[in-house]
Amino acid sequence: MKSAGEFDLIEFIRTQQSVVRPDVLLGIGDDAAMLQAPADHALVMCSDTLNEGVHFPVGTDPEAIGWKSLAVNLSDLAAMGACPSWCLLNLCLPESDTRWLERFTNGFFELAAAHDVVLVGGDTTRGPLSISVTACGFVPRELALTRSGAKVGDDIWVSGTLGDAALALRRMLAGESVPAELMDALDRPTPRVALGSALRGFASSCIDVSDGVLQDLGHVCAASGLAAEVAGDWLPVSDAFDALAPREARLQLQSSGDDYELCFSAAPGYRNLLVDLAEKLDLRLTRIGSFTSGQGVHLTQAGRLSALEKRGHAHF
Repeated sequence: MKSAGEFDLIEFIRTQQSVVRPDVLLGIGDDAAMLQAPADHALVMCSDTLNEGVHFPVGTDPEAIGWKSLAVNLSDLAAMGACPSWCLLNLCLPESDTRWLERFTNGFFELAAAHDVVLVGGDTTRGPLSISVTACGFVPRELALTRSGAKVGDDIWVSGTLGDAALALRRMLAGESVPAELMDALDRPTPRVALGSALRGFASSCIDVSDGVLQDLGHVCAASGLAAEVAGDWLPVSDAFDALAPREARLQLQSSGDDYELCFSAAPGYRNLLVDLAEKLDLRLTRIGSFTSGQGVHLTQAGRLSALEKRGHAHF
């Protein structure tokens, strides 16, 4: 069946998920969900909207859209040190195409199952393709990561590599071939949930790199009342990026956003611990600078101050 009514679509979505959680007292099927929060934990909530032609190109694979719509939210939870639990999904669809929806939910629920996340409600309506997800998670009340805790002298770290998604999009729009490593970074980013939980207790601040590492780091500077000094030569890159990114555009691509890595701060005394953590998680962690007194983000390249025309993604 290609087309279906609203309630058929909702029932179809409900039957596609496999995760069951005891803290979901009442899920999809009523006017609202009933959920049980654990004692001594804070509830953490975030929401993101992805629009066709803005956040993903027209014709993007539905599985990739499903995966990414949840991943960008789980990345926000990870930046707070929270463990994901539940989510809401609002779908605006040009038509009730169940073949498209099946592929979308395959990607969505694949990632949900990997992080024990239950879809507990949402909405469906007709219109230009747009997906909005609200995700919830929990963190011990005294251990939440925020943007406001950085201190003078703290190291600045980033997970994974930067610029892969931006380079994939650039090459795709130019009609050039895109290696699978770069395409996965664009379509199926990995939310660093395990890292976020592991950073609780010693990371002094944290943010997810969605709009660009320099722009997002600027939010930490503003919240913490500090300046950041970042060495452009230290920004981590993948082998594919290193081989294909034009030299004159590398810094611009690395600061364009859509990376969904974690940028965090920690005192220098934790460097060995972070080396061990990187090995334990099998995840690259790179020190890219430090916090100082002052304001704003100061980028150096080969030891000299560097100015970029654009330091991240602008939503408007």
